[in-house]
Amino acid sequence: MNPATLIILSLLLVSWPIQPTPSHAFDSIFSFGDSYIDTGNRNLLGKKFSDPPYSDYSPYGQTFFHRPSGRYSDGRLIVDFLAEEFGLPYLKPYLGKKGSFRQGANFAVDGATALDPTFFKQHNLTVGVSPLKTTISSQLQWFKELKPSLCQTTKDCRDYFGRSLFIVGLIEERDYFNMDSRTDLNMMMSYAPTIVRIIGGTIKELLDQGARTVVVPGIIPMGCLPSILTDFNFHGDNSSYDLKTGCIETYNKLSRYHNSLLLKAVKELRVKYPRAKIIFADIYKPVMNFVRFPQRYGFTSKPLVVCCGKGGEYNWLSFAMCGSPHVTACQNPSTYLNWDGLRLTETAYRYITKSWLRGPYADPPILDARTK
Repeated sequence: MNPATLIILSLLLVSWPIQPTPSHAFDSIFSFGDSYIDTGNRNLLGKKFSDPPYSDYSPYGQTFFHRPSGRYSDGRLIVDFLAEEFGLPYLKPYLGKKGSFRQGANFAVDGATALDPTFFKQHNLTVGVSPLKTTISSQLQWFKELKPSLCQTTKDCRDYFGRSLFIVGLIEERDYFNMDSRTDLNMMMSYAPTIVRIIGGTIKELLDQGARTVVVPGIIPMGCLPSILTDFNFHGDNSSYDLKTGCIETYNKLSRYHNSLLLKAVKELRVKYPRAKIIFADIYKPVMNFVRFPQRYGFTSKPLVVCCGKGGEYNWLSFAMCGSPHVTACQNPSTYLNWDGLRLTETAYRYITKSWLRGPYADPPILDARTK
């Protein structure tokens, strides 16, 4: 993409408001994933984990909700901006099991993976896999448990889910994070087809249940995450870094490879389900634009430095994470790309959502997928 085009796209992303769009309405949203779109399920499971759900502590949620809301950010997530766009309430976490889910449910859980925990153990890959069943397969099972309360007959379900927006993804990063730091790139890449096959199988099941519009996000440039840069550092070996961005190129190569497999799987599903709208949502490219040209998006702070953290080159240390005692946030999160070392700020999520709704980073753009 040439610089002039990129500048125009940057200006459009900054200027476009997110507001209800009745002419492109969905009646409900159902999301599956991990902490990038978790709106509280992790907190509801908190007592069953050995570590606390840090998103239940300040300063999480300070920008928009002005309190911890179960979201791993300073404010709203992509699913929140999508709900606003279509005039829907913010998605309730399914595990809360309170009230009606007629307008959607969130099954995403921080720490979720595509691969089952037994896979990591069998391959000696685990460095902290959750003991709970919160995989994408488990989330699909929760959806099936909820389904009878939403529709009864096959026709009713196809009609109801045909008016719904499904989001399946933003989960696979955790599969790679859970691999030991000694696992080399080639080995991690060898597991990518299995991970993508599981995601594709989940999408297929949802389509068979009646889903008509499914957003399938790729994964972010993992080599630009402060947590990865800190824990998997290659100090002294400049060949591991992209000298223009400061990101670890080997991990970004893994992200690109994964996304290429996922896009291929999406294209194959489009052939099998020609009446469905299966949208590939690219998160890699917009995040790389934020890293390369932060000033264009208002990210006046260093793009690889964390807003909420403590210590180290990137303001991130594993023993002093956001939400821990004595760890504070920056004064103006909107000037930061990264919130807590793993996830992004509300401002970053807003720009990404805009690029998925209208393009250019969703194929097709979400607003083109359904018109009444």
